[in-house]
Amino acid sequence: MNGYRHFVGRACLNEPQANTHGRDCQVKNEPLRVGVVGVGYLGAIHARIYQRMAGVDLVAVADIDPQVGQRVADECSCEYLENGEALLGRVDAVSVVVPTSSHRTVTEPFLIDKVPTLLEKPIAHTLDDAEAIVKLAEDCGTLLQIGHLERFNAGVVRLLEELDQPRFIEVHRLGEFVERATDVDVVTDLMIHDIDIVLSLVPAPLRYLSAVGARVVTNHVDIANARLEFENGAIANVTASRVSAKRFRRIRVFAESCYLALNFQDQQIDIARPGQRPATGGFAPILTDIIKVDPRPPLDVELEDFLDCVRTGRAPLVGGAAGIRALRVAHDVREHIDQSLHTLD
Repeated sequence: MNGYRHFVGRACLNEPQANTHGRDCQVKNEPLRVGVVGVGYLGAIHARIYQRMAGVDLVAVADIDPQVGQRVADECSCEYLENGEALLGRVDAVSVVVPTSSHRTVTEPFLIDKVPTLLEKPIAHTLDDAEAIVKLAEDCGTLLQIGHLERFNAGVVRLLEELDQPRFIEVHRLGEFVERATDVDVVTDLMIHDIDIVLSLVPAPLRYLSAVGARVVTNHVDIANARLEFENGAIANVTASRVSAKRFRRIRVFAESCYLALNFQDQQIDIARPGQRPATGGFAPILTDIIKVDPRPPLDVELEDFLDCVRTGRAPLVGGAAGIRALRVAHDVREHIDQSLHTLD
């Protein structure tokens, strides 16, 4: 697993990226013109959030399904376009929320035209496509952000602030079965969120991984578990399921000086730390507390942050390199699972 040596977590949180957008940008105080390409379930949410943002003009939405596209356009009081490229020259920023297999072909024209782009996760279907997308963005000097929205979960942000040298991380992302994203496995659909978070929490290269999984309802893996071991000794155990009886999303982190547990849904953190050792000797008491954060919807925060990057020219929190790292680990998790399933067959 020597190929993992270049994956480093926390140092890559604010990875350098070109801060020129190729737009002379909008005139100061004028609304930022945005568009959304792909307005299925998630893309429609992007459109609704943009539509209600102050200082933003949702120019149009594009979708290959006229019925879906027109419905969202009517709801958001904007224009409907059949082809995303029709947005070129009309927008200052774009969200691309199309099926993963189409990410490269849909995104490239915007990168070439220097339109700042938020590309939904995962960055691409293949590593070759992911690397081509990132290289094109760098060559063109175009801002590229990858939609790993859990990085904008207020609880995750606070977790990063509180942590010092995590030693063991346990993540569960369990959900009930719904007939959405069944064209991909649970690793690509759900686990990649937590792979990205773990890579951002641990400031060390990944040394080794193992994984198992099972097909339960669909023809793809519906439940998976991966164990990630890092060169600094930290270990992460990540479980994802889309066939559970109820929704449960939680991360627990054991560090040198504390234990933290975050519920992704209410964005509240339980924390335990050793207190002052008694003057008379003996062990220090364990002190517990609850850290409350402002539980804003992560996607709202993500889109606001993306547009702030467009306006200011700063690098995005989750750039192309982070998207590649998460995808590469996700691919290796799937490869291990496929090997284990092949052995069973």
